[in-house]
Amino acid sequence: MTTTHSTTEDPSFDTVLVANRGEIARRIIRTLRRLGIRSVAVYSDADADAPHVHEADEAVRIGAAPAAESYLDIDAVVGAARRTGAQAIHPGYGFLSESVGLADACAESGIVFIGPSTHALQVMGDKAKARDHVVRSGVPVVPGFDARGLSEAEIADEAEAVGFPLLVKPSAGGGGKGMEIVADASALGAALASARRVAASAFGDDALILERLIRRPRHIEVQVFGDVHGTVIALGERECTLQRRHQKVIEEAPSAGIPEPTRERLLEAAVQAARSVSYVGAGTVEFLIDSDRPDEVFFIEMNTRLQVEHPVTEEVTGLDLVALQLRVAAGGRLDPPPAVRGHAVEARVYAESPERGFLPSTGRILLFAPPDGVRVDAAVQTGSEVTGFYDPMIAKVIAVAPDRATALKRLDEALRTTIVLGVDTNIAFLRRLCRDERVVAGDLDTGLIETLLPLPAEEPTPAMLTAAAALAREGEQGRDAALFRHAGAVWRDLSRAAPRSVSLLTDRDEVLDAPSPHGGSPSSPAPERPADGIAAALDDDGAIWVGEDGRTARLRPISRRDRMRRRLAARDERTASAGPEARAPMPGSVVAVHVTEGASVAAGTPLISIEAMKMEHPVTAPHDGVVRLLVGVGDQVRRDQAVARVTTEENR
Repeated sequence: MTTTHSTTEDPSFDTVLVANRGEIARRIIRTLRRLGIRSVAVYSDADADAPHVHEADEAVRIGAAPAAESYLDIDAVVGAARRTGAQAIHPGYGFLSESVGLADACAESGIVFIGPSTHALQVMGDKAKARDHVVRSGVPVVPGFDARGLSEAEIADEAEAVGFPLLVKPSAGGGGKGMEIVADASALGAALASARRVAASAFGDDALILERLIRRPRHIEVQVFGDVHGTVIALGERECTLQRRHQKVIEEAPSAGIPEPTRERLLEAAVQAARSVSYVGAGTVEFLIDSDRPDEVFFIEMNTRLQVEHPVTEEVTGLDLVALQLRVAAGGRLDPPPAVRGHAVEARVYAESPERGFLPSTGRILLFAPPDGVRVDAAVQTGSEVTGFYDPMIAKVIAVAPDRATALKRLDEALRTTIVLGVDTNIAFLRRLCRDERVVAGDLDTGLIETLLPLPAEEPTPAMLTAAAALAREGEQGRDAALFRHAGAVWRDLSRAAPRSVSLLTDRDEVLDAPSPHGGSPSSPAPERPADGIAAALDDDGAIWVGEDGRTARLRPISRRDRMRRRLAARDERTASAGPEARAPMPGSVVAVHVTEGASVAAGTPLISIEAMKMEHPVTAPHDGVVRLLVGVGDQVRRDQAVARVTTEENR
């Protein structure tokens, strides 16, 4: 990891409370430790044993697992700061980072809020207000309108005036949550309902704005900083175009080759937007550029906080942006911006299954082995629990090089040697993006990822099957962590087991035969890292997780009798009609029921919506029939749990 430093650091704080969790809390604590500042962590019941809790100088419990009862509880956060003598609160990003309520509560308690003024939060924290404000300051925006206070009919009329396709998005919050693309007027009502529901849940405000959809947009943002002395600077731009569901996946700095006149307009417009609210602290001004007309620049929003992707700016400027936040919050002056040098690329590693539509994955991390030679900002370590209460991002991998092509290659290699066992991840998909010819060429737009979907499920390689079989042969002895913590040790120790055949069941209910074990010397010492990119581990349910070169599979050993039974059942299913149950694709909470008990529905009709890790997913009817609901709003469901039955004459 590259160490970054800002100049003339004089934060003037003895104790800072970090009002966040995961990798951003750990990253802030790292800078506080370097500066000799005492750190205070806060945690929910779900995070009692999280890494950030152990790394801080002091930790305070602030509530139950749901964010609304802990990380979003302003009284609990400020109370923790008071009890521990914290002079300042750093909110990180997400949660309360753009909360006017927290800023006001800090001011009332004599605590420094490490963020902008209440005025800036009020103006820029609401997309509709920000849009109107920057227009008056001469900053260009995408054509659209504020839907607040309008009836459904009035919204429909305004939408027709702007023209379809449209983008519906919450006025409050950010991160792409609640955004809906509307192709035509017939889809508008459902999109408005979904966007309002997500906005109310995530941000406590269901106000919406609608904008013209730019068909091949690039998402470019500018890192700005302001101080109390009136200085506002831009620290270059970041390319955030590679997105899925409006969530950034890979970011880089600088951008992938936008024209220099466009870059100058971006930086100028960003500084202009920040100055319009006398901005103090770290902020990001976000823009859209049409890939086919790169001379056009449109303001979309300003995030009044540090961004997830701030490491790429740090790596090309040499600055520690958290240290710079502390200096500005303490009244210090900003230096002129440094020159941007080299190229940095960041990949977000999520606990999710790309082959299953990027559904979130939960569970215990059996093994986390970060790559060597690059920066890794991780939320987890071996033994960490990934729950459904919070965002599914578990790590960021950042590679740096003198040029973009080399940075992408280094990132791909780093991802190849990143090992996460115990939950599904998107690592293999990130590697595919790094090598995609359009990505390498810099021919980007926010819809690029959608052109790669759906993703085919890949079979485990022979080496993965052999490693899994070796662990299966060891039986209960395979639970000894010393045997499977390093794959090289697994291979050598377990390859001595009797060479009987092993059948393994995939999560798709496919039965695979593992090759016979081979190779390896029992006397060889265990390596520091898994040999040849292979790692294997046994979970509490008896399933074996195995990874190679960024790919991961969960395999369950089965007996010969069970294998035969499954073959017969599969043959029978091929001649039978689809089953009546509609099942949950992931664990989560039921947030909406779209049909009534006893209603007649067609195949594909949305029945309920499930929310997990701040994402909403519909469950649809498996075929035509009559609905019997098995769950209601507020119910917690397990993955593969039946949530409704759709019956026909044949399956009653």
